[in-house]
Amino acid sequence: MYMLKAEHLVKQFTNVRAVDDVSLEVRRGSIFGLIGPNGAGKSTTIRMLLNIIKPDSGTILYDGKPFDVSIQNAIGYLPEERGLYKKNGVLDTIVYFAVLRGVDPKTAKKKGMEWLERFNLQSYAKRKVEELSKGNQQKAQFITAILHDPELIVLDEPFSGLDPVNQIVLKDIFVELKQKGKAIIFSTHQMESAEKLSDEICLINHGRVVLEGSVQKVKQQFGSNAVRLEYSGNGSFLAKLPFVSKSTIYENYAELMLNDGVTSQEILKAISSKIELRKFEYVEPSLNSIFLDVVGSSVEQIEQEQSETKTSTPRLSLQHPEVKKHQLSLLAGALMTIIGGVLVMSNRDMWVLLAAGVISTIVSFIKIQKLKQQLLKESIHE
Repeated sequence: MYMLKAEHLVKQFTNVRAVDDVSLEVRRGSIFGLIGPNGAGKSTTIRMLLNIIKPDSGTILYDGKPFDVSIQNAIGYLPEERGLYKKNGVLDTIVYFAVLRGVDPKTAKKKGMEWLERFNLQSYAKRKVEELSKGNQQKAQFITAILHDPELIVLDEPFSGLDPVNQIVLKDIFVELKQKGKAIIFSTHQMESAEKLSDEICLINHGRVVLEGSVQKVKQQFGSNAVRLEYSGNGSFLAKLPFVSKSTIYENYAELMLNDGVTSQEILKAISSKIELRKFEYVEPSLNSIFLDVVGSSVEQIEQEQSETKTSTPRLSLQHPEVKKHQLSLLAGALMTIIGGVLVMSNRDMWVLLAAGVISTIVSFIKIQKLKQQLLKESIHE
C-alpha cells in the first residue's frame, strides 16, 4: 500500500497554473525524486502535499486517509527557504522544533548533539544560527526535519548550499532512513543526485508531469543505444557526426545517442583521429540526458498550447459596461473632490461636497478593481 497518494492536483495563482493535474504515489521504505527545472512547480506540489496550501482540485491521502493533525507530527519537512530563528543558538533551535513535535527536551538535546557531531557541527552548538554558513544552516535545518523520527520525510532542494563532501554525507543518511522503512520525497534539479538515490522519479515541467516511474523503467523507455566517451581534445564535432541523433557534450566528456545499426568500428574510425580517446562504453542514457531531451520537447509543446490558448481566451476588456459605469462614477467623484477642495480653500463651507467627492472616488476605484479581478478570473477559466 502507498503511504502517500496524490491524484490530479491543480493549483492556480492568478493567471499562472503552477501545478496542472499532477499525480504521484510514494511507498514506505523508498526514495522518491521530484525533479524538474527551476519554476517547474515542485515546491508548490510539496506545499500541497504538506497541507501548507490547499489544491484547487485533486485529492491527497496518507495511508488512505485525508490529512489531519496526527499525520502532521509523522512528517519531517525541510523547506527550500531557511526557516530557523537566526538569533537563537543552534542546539536550542533544534531542541525547540523537536519539542514542538512531541519529543522530550532531554532526549531532543541528546539526539541533537549526536546529529551535530554527525555533521561535524558540535563546536557550533551554542553559537547563533546567523553565525553559520549557508551550508551549515542547511545541515542544522535538516536535523530539525528528522529529529522527531518522522515516517515521511519531505525535503525541498536538500543539497542546496552543501559542498560535495556533505552531499555524500546527506546521501548516506538518505539510504539509512530508507533502510529503516521511512518514505523520502526530495525535490531537486540535480539529475545526478536523483539518478543515484531515487527508486522512482516524477519529472515536472511547467506544472505538468512529463515523465514518471522507476529510474530503471524510465531509462528503458529511452533505449540503450548510447555511448559514453571520455577524451582529451576538442569534441565539439561529435554532435555533427551523421550517425549521432542527439548529444550531450562537455569539455572532456560526451554522451551520444546513436542511430540504429551503427557499429563501434564506425564510431572509432570517425573520432579516433580527432581526439585522444580515454574511455568508450555503451551505456543507458543518463537521467540528465533524458531530462534535457524531455524538458526540451515538453517546453515546445506547452508553448504551442499556451499560444493557442491566448488566441482563444477572451482578454480583459476595459470597455465592459460595468467597468465604464464605475469609471464615470470615479471621474465624477474626482471632479466633486476638486471643486469641493477649491471652495473650502476659498473659505466657503463646502466640506460636505469635498467629503462626498472623496468617498465616491474611493468607492468607485474599489469597485473597478474588484470587477477587473472578476473578469480576469472568468477569462482564465474559460
